Amino acid sequence: MAATVSFKVPAPHGASDVSVSYARVGRGEPLVLLHGIGHHLQAWDPVVDILATERDVISVDLPGFGASPALPYGLPYDLATTTSVLGALFEALELGRPHVAGNSLGGLLALELGREKLARSVTVFSPAGFWTEAERRYAFTVLLAMRGIAQRIPERVVRRLSRTAAGRTALTSTIYARPGRRSAEAVVAETRALAAATGFGATLRAGTTVRFTDDLPGLPVTVAWGTRDRILVRRQGVRAKQLIPHARLVRLPGCGHVPMNDDPALVARVILDGSH
Repeated sequence: MAATVSFKVPAPHGASDVSVSYARVGRGEPLVLLHGIGHHLQAWDPVVDILATERDVISVDLPGFGASPALPYGLPYDLATTTSVLGALFEALELGRPHVAGNSLGGLLALELGREKLARSVTVFSPAGFWTEAERRYAFTVLLAMRGIAQRIPERVVRRLSRTAAGRTALTSTIYARPGRRSAEAVVAETRALAAATGFGATLRAGTTVRFTDDLPGLPVTVAWGTRDRILVRRQGVRAKQLIPHARLVRLPGCGHVPMNDDPALVARVILDGSH
């Protein structure tokens, strides 16, 4: 069951109130889960119950995505601001320095939280920021096309398509290697979330110049990449390993860009192994 927490973050003209939607379950050391652009916290649903047996799991809707409201006027959707918001969220929920796992945009944010010494460990799945300019343009073109389709297609059509494996494949095969495994309700909800995400455009624009180029000494880092990622190609994982030499690089056989649904047991094991 999702909840909402509100807190203040620094803004150009004083502090601003920010609200974030999250779900929390389990026991153990705190583990924060961050989704990708246009998605919502339910992206992690396939792995949450497994993780919750060993961790206090906090799944987050990033500002302007899912059920989290847009950022207040004057706050940009850039890495520095979102990292600051997440740091304030950790304080509001009294998490200390939690373990953080992220996918795509969420992976980049997890790495940034690690760089800012706000995370105890970082586990990332196909993180953004290790692309060449050509790879970034390709990924953004795919994401914009997905967003356009989600906004144009009537919900009744989405619901009809979601009832069959072939329809779910048509709607979600860009992000899932095994789209038929996603439930009809989840496909409808995430298509609606992609269409409605108020932070999508500004986040994408802010990402045009983003590269992650820092080593993270002393921080446990795991970088995992699906072998069938169709948005951020897996050679970017090798690049990440070159930049963060001590990172554990994990191959996810048969998984797409959002691997949690493709192989929940493997993804959960990678997170638990990386968050001791």
